[in-house]
Amino acid sequence: MSPAATRIHKSKVSLPRLRWAWDFGPLLGDVDTSRLLALLTALVAEGALGNAAKQAGMSYRSAWGLLRDCEQAMGAALVNMERGRGTRLTDFGASLVQLDAAAHLALDAVHAPWQRRLEDLLAPVVRAVPERLRLAASHDLALADWIEHGRRISFDLFWRGSEEALSSLGRDECDVVGFHVPEIWSAGQVANWLGRWLKPQLHACMPLMRRRQGLIVARGNPHRLQTLADASRRGLRMVNRQRGSGTRSLIDQLLAANGLQPASIDGYAHEEFTHEAIAATVAAGQADVGFGIEAAAMRYDLGFVPVVWERYGFAMLAATAASLEGRQFLARLHGNTFRQRLIALPGYEPLPPRAPGAWDEFLA
Repeated sequence: MSPAATRIHKSKVSLPRLRWAWDFGPLLGDVDTSRLLALLTALVAEGALGNAAKQAGMSYRSAWGLLRDCEQAMGAALVNMERGRGTRLTDFGASLVQLDAAAHLALDAVHAPWQRRLEDLLAPVVRAVPERLRLAASHDLALADWIEHGRRISFDLFWRGSEEALSSLGRDECDVVGFHVPEIWSAGQVANWLGRWLKPQLHACMPLMRRRQGLIVARGNPHRLQTLADASRRGLRMVNRQRGSGTRSLIDQLLAANGLQPASIDGYAHEEFTHEAIAATVAAGQADVGFGIEAAAMRYDLGFVPVVWERYGFAMLAATAASLEGRQFLARLHGNTFRQRLIALPGYEPLPPRAPGAWDEFLA
């Protein structure tokens, strides 16, 4: 049995921890502020709302809405969003984070004896639980919605670009990888690409769904864009995906096919880490065009110009797929809850259920 398969079947004891949180209820009414301080604290370290939202266990859209609602209820700005500089706290937002950090330092010392007493009480009787699968996945709205609202299994998720995620699996730093490839690729291209990180005798792949990528533009497509080349010729501002993401690779391929140099495109260096972040940037007027999935454009009431269909699926060790945890994970993805959520999203199509198999069958 491989080291990864052995690790998946290990058990560990997870004891409760004594925690506290601010309750802004009387001040902010119906606004859910339970993750506000966690989000603001993450912004200090990350400087980008997409990364901070992930660290706080939220979608980009939820984080954006939480900040907007809290700012309206408080009557004061918490963050400044500047093109090319990310998202930064205002003096007021920074003061809240500083106060929260100081309170944690003081209260942790008070909590420590009670935490030890709780651990001593539970340790003799608490049961070991299976270790959680580690999922590194290219950002996807269907998967994000399922994780936030519909899943009933436990795993740790890390949003990573397709190439970064596959590299992590090859280094045995995660158990399952979510990635996507254009349907215009051949089976040989898929196999060669995956072979940069994985081994065909050890790893298996499973396609899950189709989704449509294209240009995300202002509602009504006022610049009448059809290709990224149109945006370059007209000197429009672009918002790009981060290096290491599958979408960034696709963008670079499209630019190269049209003989375009990245340096000739205003905003090529402006990177965001999720499809929602791309759509939000266009919606905020900070860019004229981005490249992402149709569902993200629709969520922000934007225009969309379809360019390519692609397949999104998973790769994992064959031993992981055969494990109890792996089978439970795949069964939920093939279940009716995920399928119905998928059908409800524009630009998505489910694929027939399939067991993980050979790489050259990914596009079949």
